[in-house]
Amino acid sequence: MTKLRLLIVDDEPLIRSGLRSELAKFDGIEIVAECPDGKSAIAAIVAKKPDLVFLDVQLGDCTGLDVVREIGPQHMPLVTFVTAYDDYAVKAFELNAVDYLLKPFDEERLRQSVARAQERWTARKHGGLAHQLQSLLNAASADSAAWPERLVVRAGERFEFVPVEALDWVESANNYVQLHCGAKTHLMLETLSGLEKKLDPRKFVRIHRGRIVNVARIRAAHVMSNGVYELELHGGLRLATGRQFRDAVHSLMRK
Repeated sequence: MTKLRLLIVDDEPLIRSGLRSELAKFDGIEIVAECPDGKSAIAAIVAKKPDLVFLDVQLGDCTGLDVVREIGPQHMPLVTFVTAYDDYAVKAFELNAVDYLLKPFDEERLRQSVARAQERWTARKHGGLAHQLQSLLNAASADSAAWPERLVVRAGERFEFVPVEALDWVESANNYVQLHCGAKTHLMLETLSGLEKKLDPRKFVRIHRGRIVNVARIRAAHVMSNGVYELELHGGLRLATGRQFRDAVHSLMRK
């Protein structure tokens, strides 16, 4: 039997590794490539022509929907979206009959998704996929202000769900970020620039090359030298801003 050729696209190495390990247990699956970002995913879809793509909704350089837009719904293979966000994204996928995996997923849910894709692929019943994907793109464009309500943080074998509204500020830690939520701190495998793209810019602002702050937590701005500020958060913590982010800080004062 011809194997279903699969492309894995996710910006989290642990997720890619987990998928690769679990899918090795399944018959009829051949992983043709793995991609950590949208740019490489687009190139792999064009070059490898996979039958199925496990496509992360939020990538470091773009979204999974941006990948679909670039390839074109009519040229996309079967798609299973992978998402950590169970609000807008899941509702949109269900509405448009597009399959999805909600992180963290177990082997049974993964098996169901693969079986569904294999059935559609074997029967060649994916003629309506282009229409479904186009409807999904239209819905996303009509509601572009929808942002995730929680972040998923892995701590060993445990996944913690951190409400976005609980964030006070975020600090860069090389390829990780520290999420500061009151007295608690979570370490998340994500770059600060990548996380910035996932947060609602009306509620979160980059004030420094290494810091993002929740606008609702800012109590005052203190003028310092050289055109920088210290933002005082509720609780008394002060965060220094960067000169290159001066315009962003000024925009807060005009609101």
